[in-house]
Amino acid sequence: GGHWNHSMFWQVMGPNAGGDPTGKAAEAITASFGNFDSLKDQFAKAAVGRFGSGWVWIVVDGGTLSIVSTPNQDNPLMDGKCAILGLDVWEHAYYLNYQNRRPDYVKAWWNVVNWVEVNKRLG
Repeated sequence: GGHWNHSMFWQVMGPNAGGDPTGKAAEAITASFGNFDSLKDQFAKAAVGRFGSGWVWIVVDGGTLSIVSTPNQDNPLMDGKCAILGLDVWEHAYYLNYQNRRPDYVKAWWNVVNWVEVNKRLG
């Protein structure tokens, strides 16, 4: 799982990214969570609540989006789900810049999410 997880992690980020979701991602987020802020709140709770090492994902599940948290290097593919976005919440991903402030890391991460790539994953 580790190779796949990190490959996706780097693909869904970009230097000139961030901002509000666009296209299919925006539509799916509104349909599944009500709005982008609600998604970010639920995603942050899952990310901060992941004890120890792991990942937090947005997956397509039965035609809607949902948030999944996995331990270690597990990923949603192992449960037959299609991930469109994933965040590494292992300490090594954020410790140099954020020390033990995982919530700050999660909040800042949205500034580099590449919505063009996320939309490609939605088909």
